[in-house]
Amino acid sequence: MKHLVWIAVVAVAACGADGEPITPTGKVSASVSSSGVSTGLSVGITRGPVRIEVSR
Repeated sequence: MKHLVWIAVVAVAACGADGEPITPTGKVSASVSSSGVSTGLSVGITRGPVRIEVSR
């Protein structure tokens, strides 16, 4: 019976039923202007309305 409970807990956690899953995000950009080429990189995570992002 204990094994069945643990399998159920793992299944619920894996499918996101305990809340929204954490989603990774990423962006890469490049722009060209008269002063040259510039690039950008951004990575982060999103969970529901909360978003944490690091840009360069």
